[in-house]
Amino acid sequence: MPDGKSVTDDTTEPAKLVRKRDSAGTRARILNVATREFANKGYEGAKTDDIADRARINKRMIYHYFSSKEQLYLAVLEAAYDRARSAEQKLELEQLAPLEALTRFTEFTFDSFVRDRTFINLLATENRQRAKVLKKSAQVNTMNSPVIDAIGRIIARGTADGSIRGGLDARHLWVTIIGICYFFFSNIYTLSVIFDADMEDPVSIAARRAHVVDFVLRGVRA
Repeated sequence: MPDGKSVTDDTTEPAKLVRKRDSAGTRARILNVATREFANKGYEGAKTDDIADRARINKRMIYHYFSSKEQLYLAVLEAAYDRARSAEQKLELEQLAPLEALTRFTEFTFDSFVRDRTFINLLATENRQRAKVLKKSAQVNTMNSPVIDAIGRIIARGTADGSIRGGLDARHLWVTIIGICYFFFSNIYTLSVIFDADMEDPVSIAARRAHVVDFVLRGVRA
C-alpha cells in the first residue's frame, strides 16, 4: 500500500470498539437479569442456569464476567446502591432552602419505593444473611457518604437560619427518613391484611406519603 499500512490496520480499531460494546452490553444484560432473579427469589433461590437462560447467554459467560455466583450477587448489590445514590445526587438539594431540601429528599425516597421494590427485596435478602456478601464490597461504604454529608450540610444551614433545631445528627436523620419510607413498602402486604385495606391503592400511598413528609418536618423544625 502507498502509505505503508496494511488493509487490516484500517479495521483494527472499529473491531475493538465493537467487541468492547458487545462486552459491556453482555455484562449489563447479565446484571439486569440477575437483579430480577435475586430480588424475586433471594440469593439461594436464584440459579445461574436460569440467569443464563433469561440473559440468552452461555452459562460460562457469567463466570467469565463475574467469576462466581457470589460475585455476581455482590455486583448486583453494588449496582443497586449506585443507582440509588446517583439518583439522589441529581436532586440539587444545595439549591433549596433547608426544609424544602429535606422535603424533596423525603419525597424522592418515598417515591423511589413506589416505582420499584427491587432494592427493598435485595436488602431483605442481604439482611437475612447478616450482610455477609455486602461486607466484602470495597465500594458500598463510600456510596452512602455523599448523601449523608449533604443532609449534614442541610442541617447546618437550617440551624444557622433558625429553621431547623440544633442537635440533629445527619446519619440518624438519614436512617429515620429511609426507615419510615422503607417499612411501609417492605411490609405493605401484611399491613394490607392487618388493616383489611389495600395499602397499594393510590389514595393510601398518597396519604402515607403526606404523613411521612409531615412527620419528618415536625421532627426537625426549630
